[in-house]
Amino acid sequence: MDTLYIKKSDIPSWWNAIKAAHDHVVAPVRKDKVVEFARVESYEQVATDYIQTTRSAKEVLFPRTERLFSYKKNGRDIEVQDFDPESVPSQVLWHVRPCDAASLFPLDAVFNWDYKDVMYNTRRERTAIVATSCATADEYCFCTSVGGGAGDTRGSDILLTYTADGAIAEVMTEKGKSLVALSQNLFTEYTAGDKDKYVADVPRVFDVEKLKEKMHGMFDSQVWKEQSERCLGCGACAYVCPTCSCFDIQENPKGSCGERLRCWDSCGFAQFTLHTSGHNPRSTQASRWRQRLMHKFSYIPQRQDSLGCTGCGRCSRACPVDMNIKEHLSSIDKIQ
Repeated sequence: MDTLYIKKSDIPSWWNAIKAAHDHVVAPVRKDKVVEFARVESYEQVATDYIQTTRSAKEVLFPRTERLFSYKKNGRDIEVQDFDPESVPSQVLWHVRPCDAASLFPLDAVFNWDYKDVMYNTRRERTAIVATSCATADEYCFCTSVGGGAGDTRGSDILLTYTADGAIAEVMTEKGKSLVALSQNLFTEYTAGDKDKYVADVPRVFDVEKLKEKMHGMFDSQVWKEQSERCLGCGACAYVCPTCSCFDIQENPKGSCGERLRCWDSCGFAQFTLHTSGHNPRSTQASRWRQRLMHKFSYIPQRQDSLGCTGCGRCSRACPVDMNIKEHLSSIDKIQ
């Protein structure tokens, strides 16, 4: 790892060099009262005065809807147009929060578990991540409780931590070195000390290792019914989550043509586990809420050695009935 420094006045010049060297730059953009990721053409479009974007950066690598292949029938002949890896642009995710950068680990695990997903891996390979430490946090943030932090470098190619007149640049990967090399003359070695005074202090509210151990024996616990009584099953939590990776495969036929699509799905939906016979092994909202938390804090750690949560707090902010995951996890942690 190299620790460098760039003056605040030089960052737009470096950004312009990055933009010129890549097909796209995707960054947070303010739209009315919300901040969302979007392609940007100028540094001035980038929003910086926010705690968290409404949705995560996940859809840059794992789009909400993507075509697996398309086909065209001509009599008995069928012409199939498969996914073309060469069609994937080179891009930079700019000003991503550390909790979004850290979400790449569970996503990498899912999309390379028993099958190497070409679409995800191609986008991953052609995307560089420039993350930014959090200077502030709110009551929904709990990254430190799940092994992260406001200045966590995991998943970042470069992590920027802003100071009064510039930014500390922790260069973590070869991709990061390539980005710095675009404007090498703008960087100097950083020797001014620790970055912690520039990042938010996020209190730790539960012990995740004890939580994982406790959940092993909680499958039949009454806590799932108690916690899920308000849940509407709307799926908002899954659609803003940086680590949720459930998807459905759908056909979209149009006469002699058609396409097969991969679309986001959610284990919180009543139809997610509905069998053709009419039987549903998770027929209650309590069982679906249990699945959501057990998946993130028990099943994924067991199978893939990674947590399914980065503590971004988006699900709690988005929930229309105030299902606060940090409060629910804290209450489970306190069960004797």
